[in-house]
Amino acid sequence: MEKEIILRRLVIKAFHIEEVALGDKLSINDKKLVLDEKIAKDICKNEDLIENININIIPPRNHDIYVNSIMDIIPISTKVLGNLGEGITHTLTGVYVMLTGADVDKVQMAEFGSSEGILREKLKLNKAGTPGENDYIIHFDVTLKSGAMSSREYPLAAHRACDLFIQKIRDELKKLEAKYADSVHEYFDKIRPNGKKVLIIKQVAGQGTMYDNMLLPSEPSGFAGGKSIIDIGNVPIILSPNEYRDGAIRAMT
Repeated sequence: MEKEIILRRLVIKAFHIEEVALGDKLSINDKKLVLDEKIAKDICKNEDLIENININIIPPRNHDIYVNSIMDIIPISTKVLGNLGEGITHTLTGVYVMLTGADVDKVQMAEFGSSEGILREKLKLNKAGTPGENDYIIHFDVTLKSGAMSSREYPLAAHRACDLFIQKIRDELKKLEAKYADSVHEYFDKIRPNGKKVLIIKQVAGQGTMYDNMLLPSEPSGFAGGKSIIDIGNVPIILSPNEYRDGAIRAMT
């Protein structure tokens, strides 16, 4: 029997967060994430289509609050070594970022149905890609200038701003020492010469303003460096299992 051939090795090191707070300086220490709200204000100044950005921390089981339409739920992960799908990735557990948005006229950033309302009624917890009931949520709420649904540039501005904010957290996450990781997982892309050939087909949206996907960004589940499925003509893209696992698709719906 022919031996397996290992093409790529991905190591994901998870650091668990037990507390999230606002402060004067961004930091990750002793399972506590401190956010600097001024970062969002500085980002807002450089985005012509954004009127304001608010950062709120939603503690576990405190979901009886009103939110604007949910544009994305984003894990906080970063590449420490290698590219997407290989090398080493650091990720935070116990916390997610939630991007919401509307314009100054209260027009929601949504297409074919919006999800504004009481968060408990709009967000299904404990599912793949959503926070658990014991997780913190960093609520990144964008107020766009009038005309939110008039072009793709509005949601792109919101996603870009949120990604810049998360990148500041990623930069701190890169610095964490591996020995302090709460868990370490190894994944391999392999060729099994005598095994079955398996292809999983995933259909992603690529239709318009809010129906878009960003592929192969620079950071896991990121925005910067990615290519819009719309801009590349909705052509088929082949990803390795580890690229998919490492956040090669950023949903923009």
